[in-house]
Amino acid sequence: MVQAHPKRQSSAEKAAPPARRKRGARRTQAAPLAPTRQALRARRKFLRIFPKGFRDPDYIDLERAYKWNAHLAWEQALGRDKFAGLLAAGRYGDIANAAIRIESKTNLLFSFEKMALRDAVRAPASAKAFATALYDFLYGTAGMAERVTRWVEAIDGLPRRQTRVLTWPLVTVFGFIACPDVHVFFKPTVTREAARRYGVELPYASRPAWEIYESLLAFVKRVRGDISDLRPRDMIDLQSFLWVQGSDEYPD
Repeated sequence: MVQAHPKRQSSAEKAAPPARRKRGARRTQAAPLAPTRQALRARRKFLRIFPKGFRDPDYIDLERAYKWNAHLAWEQALGRDKFAGLLAAGRYGDIANAAIRIESKTNLLFSFEKMALRDAVRAPASAKAFATALYDFLYGTAGMAERVTRWVEAIDGLPRRQTRVLTWPLVTVFGFIACPDVHVFFKPTVTREAARRYGVELPYASRPAWEIYESLLAFVKRVRGDISDLRPRDMIDLQSFLWVQGSDEYPD
């Protein structure tokens, strides 16, 4: 029986470029970069303190529970629909007081920042400016860069009595409480120290600005990828992870 020989390619066929990938076909994704030595050291420190990671009972008690409870209180008092209804009714003072009351149950802000905010929104006009800007920041339809910038400008426009209101913790705390799936809390000294130990030099200026916050979000996204197997739930877990790295409360 005569066997068929495989067809030989002509020289023209050999020189022809490979067929183009059809539009819509999947590209092969590059493998994620392995965590750096500093990232692995950060993981070891966190797991040394909380052996069960983000599900460790001590972690829940010390770091997560009070922040999550603040979020739940926010959802009940100032969730999107409730917040919109209060705005429509002109209850700006109630909105400001609710935001201050919910945050006061946490230790996120320094006492001087808490007092500065209470003083800043005491007047009806200031409460209105704060409430309308806060709703736009949290629930507005513009892009995040525009919303953050407007929020910073609104805080900067509040009256100052003794202490300045425009600080990074004050600008970021309400986004963190209200939308922990999106916003992260920025305590500059501790967070920058955590980043430095992670091998990252975060850009920084004392005046809040979108570009710096954007860099912070990018850094947090990188951390989330490095510890994805620990299953961080949200920005609460990620902020707490970084707090453990940079705070004197958790020495090496």
